[in-house]
Amino acid sequence: MVSWETSIGSRWVPLLAGVLVFTSCGGSAPPPPPPPPPSEPTDAESDAAQPPTTQDQEAAPVPFVFGVDLDTVQAGVFDQGKMWTFEFPPTDYIERTHGFRPDEAWFERARLGALRIPSCSASFVSPNGLVLTNHHCARDFVTQVSGEGESLLDDGFRATDLADERPVEDFEADQLVEIIDFTEEVNAAVDAVSAGERSEVRESLLEEIEAGVLEQRGGEDSGYEVEMISLYNGGRTSAYVFRRYTNVKLVMAPELQIGFFGGDPDNFTFPRYNLDFSLFRVYDDNGDPLSTENYFPFDSDGLQEGDPIFIVGNPGSTHRLQTVAELEFRRDVSDRYMLETFRRRMRVLQAFIRANPEAAEEHHLRNEYFSLGNSEEAYDGQIRGLEDPIIIARRQDTERDFQAAIEANPELRDRYGDLIERMAAVQEQKRAAAPVIGAFSVFGNPYLDSSTLIRGFFALQVIAMRQNQAPPGDIEDMMENVIETPQMHPDLDAALMADRFTEMSDYLGADHAAVAALLRGRTPLEVAERIVQGTMLSDSAIAVTALQNGSATPQDAAVQAVIAFLPAFLELNALYVEVGPLEEELAAELGRARFEIYGTDVPPDATFSLRIADGVVTGYEYNGTVAPIFTTFYGLYDRHYSHEGKEDWALPDRWLDPPSTLDLRTPMNFISTADIIGGNSGSPVLDRDLEVVGVVFDGNAESLPGDYIYLPEKNRSVTVDVRAILEALDEIYDLDRLVLELTTGELAATEAEADARR
Repeated sequence: MVSWETSIGSRWVPLLAGVLVFTSCGGSAPPPPPPPPPSEPTDAESDAAQPPTTQDQEAAPVPFVFGVDLDTVQAGVFDQGKMWTFEFPPTDYIERTHGFRPDEAWFERARLGALRIPSCSASFVSPNGLVLTNHHCARDFVTQVSGEGESLLDDGFRATDLADERPVEDFEADQLVEIIDFTEEVNAAVDAVSAGERSEVRESLLEEIEAGVLEQRGGEDSGYEVEMISLYNGGRTSAYVFRRYTNVKLVMAPELQIGFFGGDPDNFTFPRYNLDFSLFRVYDDNGDPLSTENYFPFDSDGLQEGDPIFIVGNPGSTHRLQTVAELEFRRDVSDRYMLETFRRRMRVLQAFIRANPEAAEEHHLRNEYFSLGNSEEAYDGQIRGLEDPIIIARRQDTERDFQAAIEANPELRDRYGDLIERMAAVQEQKRAAAPVIGAFSVFGNPYLDSSTLIRGFFALQVIAMRQNQAPPGDIEDMMENVIETPQMHPDLDAALMADRFTEMSDYLGADHAAVAALLRGRTPLEVAERIVQGTMLSDSAIAVTALQNGSATPQDAAVQAVIAFLPAFLELNALYVEVGPLEEELAAELGRARFEIYGTDVPPDATFSLRIADGVVTGYEYNGTVAPIFTTFYGLYDRHYSHEGKEDWALPDRWLDPPSTLDLRTPMNFISTADIIGGNSGSPVLDRDLEVVGVVFDGNAESLPGDYIYLPEKNRSVTVDVRAILEALDEIYDLDRLVLELTTGELAATEAEADARR
């Protein structure tokens, strides 16, 4: 699956006397890591203008690899992707490639029918506020609405009547209603100051613009949200104005075993047999289903091979504009260490879930494990791609062309000529700190680290800030970090802490001063268990009270642990204080250079902002054979019985004895060449008439390098066919009212009403 729900972001937090500390925190997207996706050009696409290609410094001759002279490898036409923006709609390209010319109204309908929800994408699919997304995007909400004695994640949820739809909390559905370009204003302000001031000036100006745009639309209570979106690493800057809907109810979600059929073994593969979909409904302020003029009706006729499709969604994050040096650093250090951390934490989580199934369910740890597994597979595929010398050679060719274009223009050469070389020097500086980077990979992530250790880290800062008489507001802000750190089962807390201490020992060495001070000859688990048992910070409520009344002191066991490894952590902090702003500035300048040279012919990197990606329904060769374009319910049952007794392919009970009227020939999943990445999960797959033909949920294994290169030959996006959704709703779940609404737009409050209207 390609959800972005476990992506790892970064944050800067103050430490002690105003020092800045770089930590990683859970995002909602991937990759970890977030994570990744597909496409294959048609003949018309191959005739399209060649986008940029990038280059590195001159390299020594490279030997043949797999019979290929790497010096002759050239970048592909769409190596940097086809995630087109709505600011610069690809009208001419679509006409040239797919044989029709969409007008402004077509793009407006596509934009207004799409939604962005927590970590995923979605869309309106009826005039009554009905929302379609993936099952894996709904898991947390399914768990949330489960009542006492219910396990709706396992058993599924179906609201047979309108009144049965269950309210969900913390669900935000954002509809992009306006885009306002502020590029000239932002660039003028940035160019007016020195390089060292640009990042701060830019951030301050974006906050000012965002607040001003929101105020013009009625302020915080207006129902609008404004987000500043930077494209081309800052080459373009716009304010995206969203209409935000928060009154949402869960309507239908199938069982986990059919929504995630095949489990981790089938993840990022094809053929697939998943009903990875769910339905929500947005309600208005009066408590009635929202009247939605802009929606995508279901196309129950389906697709055929060669048909064009369009995916409108919010791809989370790509790095296709990174330099080769940045990619090589990821391959050798940052991504590799991240992958190892994911694998270690998965082993810890799996052991705890098996030993404590009830506690695991209470803390929703299965969802965490699924998300972490998704990220682990994504990073593994990304690294395997980075180890492919031909992929790197294609990126080097892109970089050479980019550098040559800069050198050909004296004005560009003076401003941008040394950027690639300077970025490479930054990566070498980071490589020198590889041990501390590994030791503190994703440190502070509330799902991958001990809650006690995180509280100890922030508690130390609270204590130091009080001693240094920091402003009360700053202390309160730091206290919020303690308050927001989730409660964790003590056994899991200790296990995660021990794993972190083991990482420190592995990367820094057992003789490192910080490791020796922390462990003192004891095992990581012994130290972790003593800390969890002896600290005031293992319980969130007690921790807050102790910090507020001053009973939590530097002698607390968790605070002492932080003090022990703090010198090593400050090495990492010092590195990022030095290189972080420079790296950000170089990336921004490279983005501006690319935009000045190539304009909108090359789409920008994904930023979890709305994009439209085109593709074609087509198969591909794999494993010595040919992948089918469509799978069917026949294949679902074959997969079940071929793996009989194995949990990942075990069908839910209601599917084991289906009605004789279930059409097993119904297409279930299909593949296309559309360019997607994590965050696209739940995006509607549309035909040229903007009718829904499916909901995308994954990419194949060949798509995993999609974070940094789009390879159309074998990359494929994987989609749930709407024909399977309708057939399942009708024959398996007996939800005639939803079938009626999805096919005719009519809203029936009850099944009896639906039967009468049909």
